[in-house]
Amino acid sequence: MLGNFTYCNPTKLYFGQGALDGLKNELPKYGKNVLLVYGGGSIKKNGIYDKVVQILKECKKEIFEDAGVMPNPTTEKLAEGCERAKRAKADLILAVGGGSVCDYAKALSVSVNCEEDPWEKYYIRFEEPTCKLIPVGCVLTMVGTGSEMNGGAVITNHAQKLKIGHVFGEEVFPKFSVLDPEFTFTLPRYQMVAGIFDIMSHLLEQYFSGTDDNTSDYIAEGLLRSLIRSAQIAAENPTDYEARSNIMWTATWALNTLVAMGKTTDWEVHMIGQAVGAHTDATHGMTLAAVSLPYYRHILPYGLAKFKRYAVNVWSVDPKGKTDTEVAEAGLAAMEDWMKKLGLVMNLTELGATRDMIDGMVKSTLIMTGGYKVLTEEEVRQILTESF
Repeated sequence: MLGNFTYCNPTKLYFGQGALDGLKNELPKYGKNVLLVYGGGSIKKNGIYDKVVQILKECKKEIFEDAGVMPNPTTEKLAEGCERAKRAKADLILAVGGGSVCDYAKALSVSVNCEEDPWEKYYIRFEEPTCKLIPVGCVLTMVGTGSEMNGGAVITNHAQKLKIGHVFGEEVFPKFSVLDPEFTFTLPRYQMVAGIFDIMSHLLEQYFSGTDDNTSDYIAEGLLRSLIRSAQIAAENPTDYEARSNIMWTATWALNTLVAMGKTTDWEVHMIGQAVGAHTDATHGMTLAAVSLPYYRHILPYGLAKFKRYAVNVWSVDPKGKTDTEVAEAGLAAMEDWMKKLGLVMNLTELGATRDMIDGMVKSTLIMTGGYKVLTEEEVRQILTESF
């Protein structure tokens, strides 16, 4: 039975070629001071920075910059950003980049005026903001996280060896996001495929739970089939606009809260992957790829019916003459083959992890209760060991 829910997503999207012109509609709604947040400088090389700055100037905005946002934004960077935003008296935070930049911008939004330690308040106690927020807008240059249309913000604390995400309420969602698929064309292949698997993982985290017949699972299956096909095309031709636009749109719908409505969700793959990331600083999508198959093979017996459905409805496995377990395992084998063809990382060794990190990773893994099996610490250790 589909559970009761209230659904709201307040983010306005501008999608497609020339979508950046949407900034001209949005910027007049906010005050004069804009904090421009971005990463390592690739947007300056590909020309996106100049296009954004030109529009900001046309709209008579005062521009303040917070550059150098890393792939796994840290507590130290967040503290630095808070000081920059305060000095700028920012009226709007404009994130230009991928999911990490968007996540960081939202974390900044709730932290600038926070009178407590934001890490303790939001990431340890998981409290909601009570201070004045700074609105966020996004210009997306890499797809995968869905951060452009949700309240999620993942931050890494290296001192505590923790990488934690807080999913904030609708008041923290970006007010608007610009999604031009052509902005993703210059992305290195490694980052492109990492983003693709992040999308898949988001869908699977919400799919592999529950036993009822609900609309959300049918939506997830359609999105998965679209992603699988478009990813294969993009791997051959990274500038295929149709494939890249489909991937971008699928990424948004994979984690804008819609698919999760009315059902339980898992998220243990993300908890294990984020623990790996906290110890290795590896690319997020690749940490998920490295641990997913060992995890899903471990929990398959506890959610056998759904894994069989996944094999048939997503991977077109023919169930004739096979046991339910054989069908389910064939689905994961098809997924593994697809992952290898894309060039995804298939084990933790490729990410620079070593076996002496396992105990620390186990301690850094948050245990979730929404999936088919609530893991013990020993099971987390087993899955990590099998991921090498």
